[in-house]
Amino acid sequence: MRLPRQVRMVEVGARDGLQNEPLAVATSDKIAFIDRLSRTGLPVVEVTSFVSPRAVPQMQDAAEVMAGITRRPQVAYPVLVPNRRGFEAALSAGAAEIALFTAASETFAQRNTNCSIAGSLERCAEIAALARARGVRIRGYISCVAGCPYEGAVDVGTVARVAARLTEFGCYEISLGDTIGVATPGQVQGLLSVVAEKVPIPRLAVHFHDTYGQALANILAALEEGIAVVDSSVAGLGGCPFAPGASGNVASEDVLYMLNGLGIDTGVDLDLLVEAGGFICERIKRETGSKVARARAARCG
Repeated sequence: MRLPRQVRMVEVGARDGLQNEPLAVATSDKIAFIDRLSRTGLPVVEVTSFVSPRAVPQMQDAAEVMAGITRRPQVAYPVLVPNRRGFEAALSAGAAEIALFTAASETFAQRNTNCSIAGSLERCAEIAALARARGVRIRGYISCVAGCPYEGAVDVGTVARVAARLTEFGCYEISLGDTIGVATPGQVQGLLSVVAEKVPIPRLAVHFHDTYGQALANILAALEEGIAVVDSSVAGLGGCPFAPGASGNVASEDVLYMLNGLGIDTGVDLDLLVEAGGFICERIKRETGSKVARARAARCG
């Protein structure tokens, strides 16, 4: 297998993982959670999103969370921003990196951003221009790259064109999101081959939900295509408020265990990662979605 020697893990648990929790998570718990993640060796910990509190109530304390975390120099702390107002708020809170998002499905774009794909790209272009002018790094997300909860199949050509546009705006990396977790390994490799015609593989990342239990297999398939950046969420936290039925993200602990087994370097400590997942699961009163964490707990018990 053609596998990368190193993989950069992008931890999205504090944002994508917590955004869909039905009960409010205390700001102090979010801060403590992020600080624990920072100590694991993760190079990227996505912190929060500067979105409308009406749209995503769980993220209404974004500025307080940013102010409370202990930032480590070797860790990047990106935040999601949907519009100019969100960008300005993120900048005021000290964000040095932002994430922009759009979709490969028209219906999902309408539900998630209240505009068409073209409209969301215009919005992204505006924010990206502001970010470049202020020296803020930009990452791009594309939702529903493998399927849409409203439209079903998604055109891979659309995914490639959207990825190319985000790259033109100055996104250093594009994360391809299987928002509803329907992708299979062959589909992933086919998708990557098409997108790579527009955006080089080194500038692509993958972001899988595990609805159908295919996430780890999909990540391995992506690694075989040269992908070396993987988004994941500790304890398998997550789900999208605009994608009915979507389960959580693939668990960071499970991804790390697989990468360790493949001899791929990440710089992340599995013990500390499991501890961080256990901490937040205890605080939000839910069972971990990580099979690795469950197995280790059963062994210790």
